[in-house]
This record gives sequence, C-alpha cells and structure tokens, in this order.
Amino acid sequence: MIVTKNFNLLRIIRFAGHHFIWLIPLVIGVALIQEYSGWEWVKVPFQPISLVGTAVAFYLGFKNNQSYDRLWEARKVWGAVVNTSRAWASNVKHFVTDQHTDNNVAVAELNQYRKTLIYRHLAWLYALRSQLLIPTEWEHVSQKGMVGKYANMRIQKYGLGQITDEITRAELHTFLDAEEYENLKKFKNMSTQIIDKQAENLKLLRKENLIDDFKLAQLQTLLNELYIHQGKLERIKKFPLPRQYGSISFIFVGIFIVLLPFGMIPLFHGMGAWGLFLSIPLTALVAWVYLVMELVGDYSENPFEGSANDIPMYSLCRTIEIDLREMLGETDLPPAIEAKNGILM
Repeated sequence: MIVTKNFNLLRIIRFAGHHFIWLIPLVIGVALIQEYSGWEWVKVPFQPISLVGTAVAFYLGFKNNQSYDRLWEARKVWGAVVNTSRAWASNVKHFVTDQHTDNNVAVAELNQYRKTLIYRHLAWLYALRSQLLIPTEWEHVSQKGMVGKYANMRIQKYGLGQITDEITRAELHTFLDAEEYENLKKFKNMSTQIIDKQAENLKLLRKENLIDDFKLAQLQTLLNELYIHQGKLERIKKFPLPRQYGSISFIFVGIFIVLLPFGMIPLFHGMGAWGLFLSIPLTALVAWVYLVMELVGDYSENPFEGSANDIPMYSLCRTIEIDLREMLGETDLPPAIEAKNGILM
C-alpha cells in the first residue's frame, strides 16, 4: 500500500514512464509518413477517433471502478479480521477459567491454555497471508515475457522484495509447537486446519469444565466468523476480475493508441513549421494518459499480488500480533511494521 500523501509525477514516471520508449517512435513514424509520403489516405479524420477515445474512456472508467471495488472489499474484510481477532483474544482471556470446576487448575496452566489458543490464532493470520500471496495464473508475476519480468522486478524493488521470504515460516515456528507445525504443514490449506484445531481445543476445554456451554458457543461463533472472513479473502484471490473486462479494455486502448497519431497529427499542420514538432510530444502524451489509466486498473484488480498496490497484510498481521500479545501481558513485543520507500506491506 502506497502511504505517501501524493502520487507525484516522479512516481507516475517510475510506474509507466518507460512506455514513452515505444510511444514516441510510433508517433514519429506516423508523422514522417504523413509529412513526406504524400499519401493523403493516412490522414484520418479526427472525429471517428475521438468517438473511439470516448468509448474507451467509459470502458476504462468501468474497469477501474470494479478494480477499486475489489481492492476496497479486500481491505474491509481484513478490517473485519482485525476486529474478530481482538474479540477472540479478549474472550479467550476472560472465558477460559476454573470457576466451573473443582479441579483447582493452576493459574500457570490456565495461562498456558489461553496462550495456546491466542498464539495459534496468530499462526492462522500469518498462514492465511502466505496462502493469499501464492501467485495465480492471471496475475502479472505469472505472465511470460516483458510483462512478467517487469512485474517481478517491481515487486522485488517496491513490494515483497523489501521483506524476507522467511517471515511466515519464522512466525509459524514462533506460534506453533514443532509437532503441531509438522502436522499442519502437510495440509493444502493450513489456515483452514488451524481453525479446526482451535475448535478441537475448545471441545477439550469444555470437557474439562474450563468453559461452559454458553462460552463455548460464543467462542465457536468467532471461529465461524474467521472462516467467513477467510472464505471472502480466498474468493477475491481465486476469482479474478472477469477476463472479458480485464483484457478487452487493454485491446481497446491499444487500438486507440495506434489510431490516435493518424487523426491527431494532421490537426497541427495549420500551425506552420513548428506544428509537426509540437504534435509529436502532445500526441504521445494523450496516448500515454490512456495507457496509464489502463495500467492503474490492471495493477489494482489483484490486491494480494505482492506489489506496491497490495493490501498491507504484513502490517495488519503485526498490528494484531502486538494487540493480542499485550492482552496476554507480554512486554517483549516486535515493532510495528513501517513503510519502506513509501510502501507499506
């Protein structure tokens, strides 16, 4: 997530400025053909091109709106994860007691029960984050050629490359004992199995009369809510923006960019000798604006890709970890995640 106040011109140039490398030669080539070939048929009336540009602009507006909706929905679900996590820890802390048993369970043992349930929840957070970052076949990093190469380069410089790849494994070892970790990592969906393990522990606590039926129901309701949040996040990850919308807009923008110089450059012929030179940068700029609008939507539709436009899952996980461990009375806490190069992961 980009956290700087303004998305300034320099950042835009870093994001899409390299496309001028091919846009300017395209415009120069069309300008030279129109100027020196003598072919009148290459001078296209601007009216039909402006109609195409208007249609493309509407289509891009629809795509960008849908991309933003996916991004914002992902952020809202993660916000719900934060709230449910705090409720889980608070309920575990105050519900797991020995007031319903004559066994006089030691305070240290009760604290260990609470710690196990809360730490396992933290393991669920980091496991879920790791699963959401697994690339899908439609994401940029999975593409071949320059698209995939450039996407990986940007992720390394401005995205996940800014943090170590061993984070999730280290956190899981911290919050799960070795035997449980070895058992859980065998499953294809570890986060699902972690919640199921939580429910199994609640059943044992009820058997030992450390929670009553009402509190068991309350805690199980929170686990069900976590399943719902996880399912929503997995839906966003595994169901892309329909490709007929995501891909056709790219094709339409390409058609418009190719046609634009043929209709726009002749508009400058009446300006004298400088008209031709002025037409080249202005035509390239108009084409680039449309291209940037397409790229903004294209790179925002996948909020769990590991790029600078992602939901800051690592920061959210760390925030929840700090809150929950403070509830346990711990003081040796990790620092909050800070932005690097204006990017919060």
